[in-house]
Amino acid sequence: MGPLHGVRVIELESLAPAPFGCMVLADLGADVLRVDRPGAGGHPVVQPSDPLVRGRRSIRLNLKDPAGLAVLLRLVEGADVLVEGYRPGVAERLGFGPEVCLERNPRLVYARMTGWGQHGPLAGAAGHDIDYIAVAGSLDPIGRAGERPVPPLNLLGDFGGGGMLLAVGVLAALLERERSGRGQVVDAAMVDGSALLATFIHGLRAAGAWQDQRGSNLLDGGAPFYDTYQTADGKFIAVGALESKFYAELLDRLGLDAAELPAQLDRSGWPVLRDRLTAAFAQRTQAEWVTVFDGSDACVTPVLSMADAPGHPHNLARGTFIEVGGVCQPAPAPRFSRTPAAVPDPPPVPGSDTEAVLASLGYTPAEITALREKQIAG
Repeated sequence: MGPLHGVRVIELESLAPAPFGCMVLADLGADVLRVDRPGAGGHPVVQPSDPLVRGRRSIRLNLKDPAGLAVLLRLVEGADVLVEGYRPGVAERLGFGPEVCLERNPRLVYARMTGWGQHGPLAGAAGHDIDYIAVAGSLDPIGRAGERPVPPLNLLGDFGGGGMLLAVGVLAALLERERSGRGQVVDAAMVDGSALLATFIHGLRAAGAWQDQRGSNLLDGGAPFYDTYQTADGKFIAVGALESKFYAELLDRLGLDAAELPAQLDRSGWPVLRDRLTAAFAQRTQAEWVTVFDGSDACVTPVLSMADAPGHPHNLARGTFIEVGGVCQPAPAPRFSRTPAAVPDPPPVPGSDTEAVLASLGYTPAEITALREKQIAG
C-alpha cells in the first residue's frame, strides 16, 4: 500500500523533525525500521500515543557497543535510506557516518536532519525551532503591530522547514538514484527550510509590496479583511477576503455598505474598517456566522480548536483525521488514485521487533539471546 511500498528506511531515534519526516515516508508506504536506544529511551511523549512514531517497526540497539554497531551496518547493507538527527560529527564518531555507510551500500540515501546544517559557524550549537526560524528571518514578521514576534508553535522549523524538507530531499535522492545508481548524502537543515518557506514574502519585499513593520501587511494581520474576529460567544471567525469580489461579498453578508466605508486598499482607512468589522462580527455567535456565510465566496470560516476540527463536515467528508490506536490524528496525505496509503499502524513498543529483525539478518537464536543478555539489543 502506498507509492513508497518496498522502500526500506532505517530511522535512528531522535526528536520531532526527523520522526515527522520518517512518519511521512511510512505513511506513503515505506518500511521504516526505527532504531531506539536501549534502556528507558524512547520519545519523551508517551510512545503508544505519539503519532510521529506511527507505522514503524522498532529495534533497540546500543550503538556505542561494537556489536550493536555491527548490527546497524548489516541493516544498512539492505536499506534504501538511513535517517539520523545527530549534531554534525556524532554519527562519524560512533562509526556509522556517511563514508562508512556508503562504503557498505553505495546506493544508500544518507539523510541528515539538523537545525543549523552540517557546516557554518552555528553547525555545532544547540538550538530549537524558535532559534532556527529567528536566524532564518521567518520569525520576525509574525505578530501584531507594535508587539514582539510570536512563535508559530514549532510548525515552521521542526515540521515544515525540517521534517517535510527532509522527506522531499529523500524522495529526490531516491529518484536521482534511479538514473545514476548511486546514493548520496542529504543535508536537511531547519534554518534552510524555514527560510525557504518564506520565499513568497521575500518576493513581495523585492516588489515593494511588503513592509518590514510587523502587522502592517496584507497577510500578517495588518489588513482588516485578512484577520480573525471574535464572535458573540467568545469564539473566532477567520476572514481572508483579499480579492475585490470576495471582499464585496464579505460586506454584503455582513450587511455593511461599501459606500460608507474606506476603500478596501486605502491603508489610512484600515483602522476604521477594522473597527466596523469587529463590531459586526461581535453581533452573532460563531455558529450563526457559519450559517450566514454558508455557500458564499467571502472566504470566511470558523476558527476551530484542535478538538473540534476533526468533526467539521468538510474534514469528515475528506477523512482528514483518523483514529489510530485510540488517538485521533491527521490522516496520511496527499492522496493517490492508484496507490493509496493504508491506515497507519499504531506506534510500536520500543524494541518490539528486535528478535524478528535480528533473525532476518541471519543471527541465530543463541546469538540473539547473547545480544539481549549483554544489553546490546533489547
